[in-house]
Amino acid sequence: MRINKCTIKLIVLVIAVIAAWMLVVPSYLRTSLIYWYANLDDYTIFENNTVEAENPKDWPLADNYNKQDLSKENRKYIEDHETFAYIIIKDGKLVFEEYWADYNKKTLSNIFSCTKSIVSLLFGAAIEDGKIKSLDEPIGKYIPEYANDERGQITIKNLLTMSSGLSWDEAYSSPFSITTKSYYGKKLRKVALNQILIEKPGVKFKYLSGNTQLLAFVLEKAVGKSVSDYAEEKLWKPLQATQSALWSLDKKDGDEKAFCCFNTNALDVARFGQLILDDGKWNNKQIIPEWYIKEASQAASYLENEFGDGQLDYYGYQIWILNKDGMQIPHLRGHRGQYIYALRDYNAIVVRLGNLKDEKVNRERTADVDKYIDIAIEYLKNSQ
Repeated sequence: MRINKCTIKLIVLVIAVIAAWMLVVPSYLRTSLIYWYANLDDYTIFENNTVEAENPKDWPLADNYNKQDLSKENRKYIEDHETFAYIIIKDGKLVFEEYWADYNKKTLSNIFSCTKSIVSLLFGAAIEDGKIKSLDEPIGKYIPEYANDERGQITIKNLLTMSSGLSWDEAYSSPFSITTKSYYGKKLRKVALNQILIEKPGVKFKYLSGNTQLLAFVLEKAVGKSVSDYAEEKLWKPLQATQSALWSLDKKDGDEKAFCCFNTNALDVARFGQLILDDGKWNNKQIIPEWYIKEASQAASYLENEFGDGQLDYYGYQIWILNKDGMQIPHLRGHRGQYIYALRDYNAIVVRLGNLKDEKVNRERTADVDKYIDIAIEYLKNSQ
């Protein structure tokens, strides 16, 4: 088929207009349009701080390690949702692990909003270190830009429980939202601080990534070092991770994207689940205070839930709580279905990393949040 000259000219004109537009739009918008959607390997397009590992220790293998397969139905569900890693650990020993696509034991992956829970754990360490006196301290003490206005009276606990009352727009699909600007842009501090108070703090739960970013700024001011350096000192090295992690930045020597972007492998991220399961201990050594873990992993029930029909029963200090079959299961939860569960009733950890969530939604969670627990419990019962 021949293309006439007018058509060719029109195509060239459209391309020229698009190219010119791309040159004048903000850099974050260009980046978001190029990559379009947040991916598990986005650390390759960002600058990163390395969170060094030290004295690595592999998970010991259970006697029945990988001796049983998943049922056909469960395997189909896992694979249909583009799971890359699925792991079950019981009594501190690895019972089951499997990887798909190009993933393996060492593949780094963005755990997205599971990162928020890491930031929370660091506040337990900061209080233990005497760097922060109380979670009831106003954030204006640590964020100079908020010191002299009403935002400065928001407390650390308000941020931890997602009840700040701030104006952040938690929109992932819009290229113009503050979340997109923070994820792809190079002015994270400026963007994150540019929020206004629209509701009374400490009353209602509303999930806002900006709360976690402000927590990072508070933490840095309090401890006198970067979030990634403090995480290395207080968590990654004590937890004997097998591989150094990466924490993505907004730019070279910039700020950590504390709301989204810790990158590690599936077996190492399971250590956070074990830390919660063991009330802040690792190998019988207290890393995070027990009281903090217990408070962080229970719902802030004094808050109104996001639906306006009752008390909050599914979120603590940047940690989700799944109420299921009489169990309360604290877990880390991230975009596209990154999950690290602490099953206290089974003394087990379950990790799922992957690309797709279930389309069915049950209030504050998609159906897969429950399903990966069902799969793990069925597996554990059948492997006894």
